[in-house]
Amino acid sequence: MIDESKTGTNWQDDELDAIVADYFAMLAAEHAGERYNKSEHRRALIGLTGRKPGSIELKHMNLSAALSELGLPIIDGYKPARNFQGAIFGAVDRYLSQHPEAWSIGEARLLSFVQRRAGNTEPDRALRATIGVASEGAPFTSAHPREVGEGEASKLPPIILVPPPLLGEAQPRPAGLQRLVRKFDPAARDARNRTLGRVGELHIYDREIAGLIEADRMDLAKRVEWTSEERGDGAGYDIRSFDPTSGEERFIEVKTTRGGARTDFFLSRNERAFSDEEPERYRLCRVFDAAADMKLFALRPPLGDVVRLSPETWRASF
Repeated sequence: MIDESKTGTNWQDDELDAIVADYFAMLAAEHAGERYNKSEHRRALIGLTGRKPGSIELKHMNLSAALSELGLPIIDGYKPARNFQGAIFGAVDRYLSQHPEAWSIGEARLLSFVQRRAGNTEPDRALRATIGVASEGAPFTSAHPREVGEGEASKLPPIILVPPPLLGEAQPRPAGLQRLVRKFDPAARDARNRTLGRVGELHIYDREIAGLIEADRMDLAKRVEWTSEERGDGAGYDIRSFDPTSGEERFIEVKTTRGGARTDFFLSRNERAFSDEEPERYRLCRVFDAAADMKLFALRPPLGDVVRLSPETWRASF
């Protein structure tokens, strides 16, 4: 039942804990392919908190905004809203600290993409291939670009191209959200997630080949290279592709997250140096919402003009 005396008042910790737990329950169900009813969840929260439906809806949208910057997927339909009540960050902190399994939400969708790409229906083999570990000690190997046929372009999952966030228009993070980002470090978490990184790179690799095939440049499609997979991470880029008109090489670095467009990511010194050396041929592709409907924007060098770069580590020597 709605408690009119709470109208216009701040949510208390027990109320915020309830709505954060409810949000994660719906999010987990959504990514597990389970049916759930948002209206039923809302009615239950009204009973627990006495808050109005509009206030509950806004808190769900606040949670979407916070989680997207922490590198987590969000509930479809709850558009991020950044007019936060500061206490909500403490509730998110408490939930994630007590439920580390929440960080795995969306992983199954990442695995399913690689399984479909590999055409492999045996879960154990697909999982080992995705994370680069085989019981026999065999390394992960990608499909050769020459094996991609002209019909492959239509089989690829859709990707939504969007403009990048504008640096000058970005709203500063509230102090509470900034503390969460420092504590849970989504950039480091994403960088450690080999499955996530491979999914993003594989998606862009396939897309580059498909685009060249559609442009009737099979000669170039056969030469696209998944550089980070074939030669390691030291090149300064992940994929070598080609311009379909001029045939000129282009170098693509891929950064992937399950979070939103504003989720932080790491850029190595080598990657930045290479982008400065090849500003016309280099692009940084940011793949986000990777566990849902993949979205993508591309950044052109100089990267220091389009993202805020801050030192994260220092090399020490004598």
